[in-house]
Amino acid sequence: MTTPAPLPGPLAGVRVLEAGQLLAGPFAATLMADQGADVIKVEAPGTGDPMRQWGRTDGTSLWWPVVGRNKRTVTLNLREEEGQELFLQLVAKSDIIVENFRAGTFEKWNLSYERLREVNPGIILVRVTGYGQTGPYSSRAGYGSIGEAMGGLRYILGDPDRQPSRAGISIGDSLAAMHATVGALSALQHRNATGEGQVVDASIYESVLAMMESLVTEWDQAGYQRERTGAILPNVAPSNVYPTKDGQLILIAANQDSVSSRLFAMMGHPEWSEPGHPYSTHVGRGKDQTHLDELISEWTATVDAAELLDMMDAGGVPAGRIYKAADMLADPHFKARESIVQVPDQTFGTLKMQNVVPKLSATPGSIRWTGADLGQFNDEVYGELLGLDEATRAGLTARGII
Repeated sequence: MTTPAPLPGPLAGVRVLEAGQLLAGPFAATLMADQGADVIKVEAPGTGDPMRQWGRTDGTSLWWPVVGRNKRTVTLNLREEEGQELFLQLVAKSDIIVENFRAGTFEKWNLSYERLREVNPGIILVRVTGYGQTGPYSSRAGYGSIGEAMGGLRYILGDPDRQPSRAGISIGDSLAAMHATVGALSALQHRNATGEGQVVDASIYESVLAMMESLVTEWDQAGYQRERTGAILPNVAPSNVYPTKDGQLILIAANQDSVSSRLFAMMGHPEWSEPGHPYSTHVGRGKDQTHLDELISEWTATVDAAELLDMMDAGGVPAGRIYKAADMLADPHFKARESIVQVPDQTFGTLKMQNVVPKLSATPGSIRWTGADLGQFNDEVYGELLGLDEATRAGLTARGII
């Protein structure tokens, strides 16, 4: 794994102001920064984003270098009028603002969209909240976990005989960030065509809801409620985790008719795919899902994992190990595509982390630096971008504005 050469990226020339914390807003800005946008992250003096404290090892965060990467970090007190005026100067030189405070906070700080657009008519304000900017719940505090529950995801995660589980990552925040990014770039396209900015309203619960496939429609038309089903999707078979002779677990997904027929042939049962047999159709396999999984498990338990994967590959049946971080670092495919890269870090020397996604053939994004120290770019942004001299900057610092 090598460090990608710094590249301008497809969003070079786009400036993003990030005024938020934790994950839902900041991850949206990270996605744009990865593609070359100039992201200026605004943080409260003295404290900064709580992500600087999360995921610590020996007193230093290992989460912040990832979510804070490619951003120019400055400190600014948005609760004070002098800080708000400085923010407006940055707005005048920016294209997009990302904020994820509770609805109404920007208005309380005299930074309503109406005031922002007075300074910059083309500004795009991306607002990420738990419940959105309107509706009876809009003023409530909303974390990603609540959005996951309200959006329908939590109810269907886990085993059927237990309480709803959660994903091992902050998936609600990340989904909101991704939808916010889609909205930001859509609004940017409109702005480039018309000169008009607008507000992008991305809620966590609706971002989760958008991923729930036909869950609502199934209930509306058929009265069918999806339930927790553990490792399987009901009536989608065979698609499960199966044991091997050497004690490993392999995920095999052979639920399409043509693929299941190849799997059955490997198992020595080509007749299961013949017309008239229950396992020859998607519906038939789904009806006997539990028994079919038992039969496949009995067979995979006689084969070592490496041999089983070779057989699946040769037979055109999707299959794979369930990876942990160590597996990813050792995998030749990850290495060939540089899915994980080693990048310089001012604290750790170097760090390994996930690379930029997606990959663009002509203007790929890159990781130019990891999460910077609190206020590291104050002189560069306030001095070079806004033209404030050293004495002015020192006075702002002394008054707790930056």
